[in-house]
Amino acid sequence: MPFIEMLKPKLLLKGSGICQFDYPEVFVLILTVILLAPHYNFRPTSMALLVVVLLPSLMILIYNYRRQTSLWTSNMVVILFAVVIGSIQFCTVISLSLAALIGVRMIVSGVDNGLRLFTVALVTSIVFYYVSTILDNEGLNCNEGWVPPTVLLASIMVILYQFRSTYQEYIGYKESASKAGGRLSTMVSVINKLTRFVPPQIWEPIVRSDSPVSVSNKRAKLTIMFSDIVGFTDLSDSLSADNVADILNTYMHCMTLIADRHGAVLDKFIGDGMVCFFGEPNSRGSRQDALDCVAMAIDMRREMRTLRQKWRLMGFEGLYIRIGITTGYCHVGNFGSNNRLSYTLIGKEANLASRLESNAGKDEILVSESTYDYVCHNYECQHVGALQLKGFDDKVNAWQVLDPDANKGHLSKWVDHTLPGFNLHLNFKDMKDNDYQDIRSRLNFALERIEQEEEKLAQSIAEESKRHSANKKS
Repeated sequence: MPFIEMLKPKLLLKGSGICQFDYPEVFVLILTVILLAPHYNFRPTSMALLVVVLLPSLMILIYNYRRQTSLWTSNMVVILFAVVIGSIQFCTVISLSLAALIGVRMIVSGVDNGLRLFTVALVTSIVFYYVSTILDNEGLNCNEGWVPPTVLLASIMVILYQFRSTYQEYIGYKESASKAGGRLSTMVSVINKLTRFVPPQIWEPIVRSDSPVSVSNKRAKLTIMFSDIVGFTDLSDSLSADNVADILNTYMHCMTLIADRHGAVLDKFIGDGMVCFFGEPNSRGSRQDALDCVAMAIDMRREMRTLRQKWRLMGFEGLYIRIGITTGYCHVGNFGSNNRLSYTLIGKEANLASRLESNAGKDEILVSESTYDYVCHNYECQHVGALQLKGFDDKVNAWQVLDPDANKGHLSKWVDHTLPGFNLHLNFKDMKDNDYQDIRSRLNFALERIEQEEEKLAQSIAEESKRHSANKKS
């Protein structure tokens, strides 16, 4: 059984009503007619009433045995009740008892059909009232004797039976709904966990449309990005597994947030590297896809500066990012088998992005000529040269994407400068208003220390010069 089928509450909805009933009120109808027959002294009118009511009642009971109820059968029952109510000329107790059973039938037949059944019952009862008065001028005294209490008691028993049946089914449905709700919560929890292994651009359309998933792919123009951490392999050899895992998880978490913010499809993690692409399943046009990819790469490089500063304070030095980007046609879609699928891309352009990333230096973003043609008007790029890449016969022209903040001077949102014994890293985008005073005081303290050290250095040079002069005179 498919898992989703386990979540469907097995509610047996019957026809137009809430659930199936066996028409116990028909037995009250038959009982009423039989008890009233002697009061008619078996005149032709009473015999006609017996035939008109008893035969259809028996047919309804036989027809609905192990069968769903319907509006047609409910309508027949209501008509028969109305016939009896009109024929006995609206005798108070019996009429109210039978009218209560009509109300029960209207309730269980659904809100939409209630007005229709009420109209049928009212018209039928009035018609048969006038028919009975015309055929039987003497009238019928049915308010005395034991017949009215018997009919009333039987009606009350039927109503209680209906209520008991409905209540039991309600309890059963409530338990089923509770179990189904528990299974649904479990499934939602499982799906929430599984979706973390699949890009949202892939699973969201499947969930919305409930479309079938099969082995299928197509050729599409994509902008592909490969990235990894320079120096991570050498660093991991000197660190414990816990530290390596912590660094890698922090890096991947930050980069994943950036990829999601830019709308990239995060294809996979490869060790300390990651593969992202733009263009499928949602493309904004080849040029815009390339611009989005380069913007994402620049944000990743900036984020890596922040991470590098944090890791440097922890004693982990020399971690930089390098990125390769290209634009071209690849096959993208579901690859694998019907039992195990993977949404990924294959093609020569994916290999080119990987090779560009391998040839990039620390904090460098290399793009191919196809990507450069799309982004050169928005980002300043520097031609690196024609590179001979592994797996490619011809040399490939590559450009380095420069930092847009590098030429903005004092308007830049980043300040990052490193010298031996000196490291300055300012990220104005992440600074909070109440932190500026603290930053200014620490910078002033650093300037005072630099001035003190500079004065000490000047005094030391002066003293050394005096000693040197004294040694020359002696």
